[in-house]
Amino acid sequence: MSASTVQRPQPPLADLDGPAFADVLATLSREFAASAAHYDRHSAFPHANLQRLHEHGLLALTVPRRLGGSGATLDQARRVISAVARGEPSTALVLVMQYLQHSRLQHNHAWPLHLREQLAHEAVHDGALINALRVEPDLGTPARGGLPATVARRVEGGWRLSGRKIYSTGIPGLTWLSVWARSDEAEPRVGTWLVHRNTPGIVVEETWDHLGMRATGSHDVVFDEVFVPLEYAVDIQPAHVPRPSELDSDGLLWLAVLLSAIYDGVARAARDWLVGWLAERVPANLGAPLSSLPRFHELLGRIDALLLANRVLLEAAAQGRVAASEATQIKYLVTSNAISAVELGIEAIGNPGLARGNPIERHYRDVLCSRIHTPQNDAILGAVGRAAFALPSRGGQA
Repeated sequence: MSASTVQRPQPPLADLDGPAFADVLATLSREFAASAAHYDRHSAFPHANLQRLHEHGLLALTVPRRLGGSGATLDQARRVISAVARGEPSTALVLVMQYLQHSRLQHNHAWPLHLREQLAHEAVHDGALINALRVEPDLGTPARGGLPATVARRVEGGWRLSGRKIYSTGIPGLTWLSVWARSDEAEPRVGTWLVHRNTPGIVVEETWDHLGMRATGSHDVVFDEVFVPLEYAVDIQPAHVPRPSELDSDGLLWLAVLLSAIYDGVARAARDWLVGWLAERVPANLGAPLSSLPRFHELLGRIDALLLANRVLLEAAAQGRVAASEATQIKYLVTSNAISAVELGIEAIGNPGLARGNPIERHYRDVLCSRIHTPQNDAILGAVGRAAFALPSRGGQA
């Protein structure tokens, strides 16, 4: 969002749990749904949606209240993400990254205080977006291990950063890039170099042409000798030093709940479309809506049961009733249920479910993208299995 188009945001709503806030979310959800097909068809970045969120103070939802934000809890953030995702899920994914960054930023004392407060101020007043750029062509996701190929070279007054990042979600709208890189020192340091989007030497290559979540703008970003001031190497440590800030259990819980809320929201949008379509579809040989048939009553019952399980899981996790150590299992269960819920509808109605003119086709493509977010299912289930075998043996031998 450029400075010329940014409007002054409204003060954050005092009661994030009240009916007035729920009405705001419902209105935005309907508004975003009306343009979602356009953004998907053209793979266009939803600048207008993000501007609307800024006008309501929602880009600064997880910025602490003392710095002008709303200081939202995980459960409050979850409800916002769910509402936005039911309208347009790519917007919700950009918003999740914003919430994750700001929910932890002020507690990360590796970052200079004035930089932390500057980023908070810009989010509140300018709608400035931030995201971490971590994935690379050869490295893949850092969660799988390995050193980044993006290199910071020490120069007078700072660093020169060079490399390529892929899947850079939100890059058309980002103000700040939190870049995962390594130094070129004999013993490399690894961590985060904070880069302003307008710094010379940054090139965005518009490579994003995906099956689903097509409006996220997750293009490649190339850094060519980009100058980064010395203090903007905000959190770098020798490569062999453990980085607990990268593995913080509270951060993993936020990640699991908010990512899952996106795809649960997609499944709920698909379910709502399906209900309307079944109620309106009157085959000539039946003379009544498809919704009158028992087989579709059972179908909706199965879908709603899956979504009920999701709601219970997400509410429990967001309200602190699930151990943080089990957060990744929440992601696995909720996203698997979301995919199954949409697939049930597609399978039941046949060709109309895969027609480009029907929203459920878009919802299906979007919900499948839940599988690619870190941590992926194999990593989740493998970790759970290893933990089970690591427990002391109970009982005697058979």
